[in-house]
Amino acid sequence: MSKLNANAFSFVPGQGFRLPQQPSQPAQPAQPPLQPIERPAQTEAPAPPPTITLNIGGSKPPSKPSSRPPSPPPTISLNIGGSKPAPTPSANAPAPAPAPAPAAPKPSASAASSAKPASVPSKSLTLERAKTDTTAVAQDVKNAADEETLKDLFGHTKEHLNIVFIGHVDAGKSTMGGNLLYLSGMVDKRTMEKYEREAKEAGRDSWYLSWALDSTPQERAKGKTVEVGRAYFETDSRRYTILDAPGHKTFVPSMISGAAQADVAILVISARKGEFETGFEKGGQTREHIMLVKTAGVQKVVVVINKMDEPTVAWSKARYDEIKEKLTPFIKAAGFNVKTDVTFIPVSAYTGANLKDRLAKGVADWWDGPSLLEHLDKMPMVDRKLNAPLMMPISEKYKDMGTIVVGKIESGHMRKGDTLLLMPNKNIVEVAAIYNEMEDEIQTAMCGDNVRIRLRGVDDEDISPGFVLTSPTNPIHAVRQFEAQLAILDHKNIICAGYSAVMHCHTLAEEVTLSALLHYFDKATGRKSKRPPQFAKRGQKIVALIETAEPVCVERFVDYPQLGRFTLRDEGKTIAIGKVTKLIDAGTIDEAAEGVSNLSVNA
Repeated sequence: MSKLNANAFSFVPGQGFRLPQQPSQPAQPAQPPLQPIERPAQTEAPAPPPTITLNIGGSKPPSKPSSRPPSPPPTISLNIGGSKPAPTPSANAPAPAPAPAPAAPKPSASAASSAKPASVPSKSLTLERAKTDTTAVAQDVKNAADEETLKDLFGHTKEHLNIVFIGHVDAGKSTMGGNLLYLSGMVDKRTMEKYEREAKEAGRDSWYLSWALDSTPQERAKGKTVEVGRAYFETDSRRYTILDAPGHKTFVPSMISGAAQADVAILVISARKGEFETGFEKGGQTREHIMLVKTAGVQKVVVVINKMDEPTVAWSKARYDEIKEKLTPFIKAAGFNVKTDVTFIPVSAYTGANLKDRLAKGVADWWDGPSLLEHLDKMPMVDRKLNAPLMMPISEKYKDMGTIVVGKIESGHMRKGDTLLLMPNKNIVEVAAIYNEMEDEIQTAMCGDNVRIRLRGVDDEDISPGFVLTSPTNPIHAVRQFEAQLAILDHKNIICAGYSAVMHCHTLAEEVTLSALLHYFDKATGRKSKRPPQFAKRGQKIVALIETAEPVCVERFVDYPQLGRFTLRDEGKTIAIGKVTKLIDAGTIDEAAEGVSNLSVNA
């Protein structure tokens, strides 16, 4: 029989189970009933229960001084991800109990309750490096590279602005750019005289200023800019890169890639009778250009009313006011704040009046505002993301003693010798050299700079405009599908699922398909519909699923506005403008499909 359980059956090998034999127990005397225990009356307040504080991500709140005579209860403090809290001395804390080793008196109540010697650190749990929060990471980067460090690293450089000249054909964009270069001393007088002589021989007397930017024989012969011209000049306070965009509707894709690299747009309007009306009417490029620069991410617009010296205009205030009144509502409709983001300045690009110096007295007494360069120098600086991950969309590439790529750094900064990632092909490349606008080699380039970079580790045939140089640790997303919010501007028919167009996003031009229309926005309430629409027409706002044949480098608009806004064009017209709202990463699906295709079953 088991000694552990007296009532268990006993088992003996070879014999059957036997009932346990109950030992005879002597009769026990009956016990008297239990009496209730008398507790002494309570004369003092009971000790408070122990407090447990759980503090995740922040610093410990300061404890209030205790006024109770009894000793405070032990406090257990758990601090995850924040800085280690400084112990708060308590005024009424009693002297600590004597420790085995001679120890200094401990200031905090939590330390007082600890039975460990003073040499052992506090029980507070602090994870200094457990910062998964994006704002904390951004703050860390900012702290690691503060402004003083950046100044020490990059030197005291002038602020840099990228300006794009836009407007209708023959408004005087290239002439204005050429005259600015001449007035700022970037093109010398001798070169200008040579251009003037050559233009006279070709029978194009008044075009010589534009030849500083229109360099190809085709552009000079017809007087039309085809590709985005680039130039550079400096004033006493700032550095400028000029992007001279073509005005002809055939070359709008080039104009979009130029506008995508700009911070400020200079909309050139011809004040000559008939020319402004042609450019502004339906079919003119003035309207489309204003819409496109807004979509390309330009925040500030300077409307320069050119050709004010024309005999038909003669610096007339009435003509200036008429143009201003007609343009203002449209610029406002495009999304610009007319009071803060738009400035109107009358100039004459050919004579140089009001470009660098203010107008002479007697020319236009009604105008007392600044000249164009004066206004650009005093304009508020655009915000630069110096501490963000590096992203540089490539606008041009060519071969010259290696692979050279050209583009504007949208965020972050780079140095010579950096190892970068070229997306979407995921090529690892090395920065062999960086050149500025003056073709001088520099060691570092910052956000906002237009630079040429010699790359090592990739062939120029493997690069296309629209690729993005990015940081290997935090690369740009490359996706084939994304959701976007679209505003349909102009389309003669309805748009259904399966509609194809060309998407222009930063320096990228890619054919896309609207594979599904997901929602439309009610004009009255502004709410999204629950049911997907069957079609979309002009004036509607919709949410659509967009697909591309190859992976494209885009980001969500809320994260990187410059890389998340785009334009859809078809048949030479801008059909819609949009912004990326959600990225659909199909990488995991592709990998799984590839893995399944490589499976082999052995019988």
